[in-house]
Amino acid sequence: MPGDEFLPHAPQVATRAITIDAPPNQVWPWIAQLGQGRGGLYSYDWLENLVGCDIHSVDRIEPEWQTLAVGDEVRLHPKSALTVAAVESAKCLVLRPGPLREPTAESMPGDVPFDFTWAFVLRQHPGRQTRLVVRERYEPRVGKSGSGIEVLAAVGAVMGIKMLRGIKERAEAPSN
Repeated sequence: MPGDEFLPHAPQVATRAITIDAPPNQVWPWIAQLGQGRGGLYSYDWLENLVGCDIHSVDRIEPEWQTLAVGDEVRLHPKSALTVAAVESAKCLVLRPGPLREPTAESMPGDVPFDFTWAFVLRQHPGRQTRLVVRERYEPRVGKSGSGIEVLAAVGAVMGIKMLRGIKERAEAPSN
């Protein structure tokens, strides 16, 4: 899948998916505007805001949030962002922490014990349906224990399932 090349030997991978009754070009705008200070994360805003994320998920597509390029930041928190590592409109968005770097380059800078990718892949299904696949890949840094991966993966599962449902509801809404 797109994004797998960034951490090809990641020992922990989580893949979730949902079928959406809308074509990829109607689902993509919701993916393109992901992030804090943008469209939100379509998950449990109240829970994200308990830890200071200042997330406000929207129920509308905003034209000014539709352009993404490799190297752009997608914020998860006012002080934390992921970098767009790959993007293809109506097909995929791959996010990775830290500054942009080549696939398989050294993991996260600083004392973060693991690297990860977060990929959103849209696949056309028969008719007007889209299969939205979200994949997280986690890889401990060399010499680090990878502590925190299990916690992040568990939180990612709960929030990710809600996010998938939130995107589905928005993309299938009559006004879209």
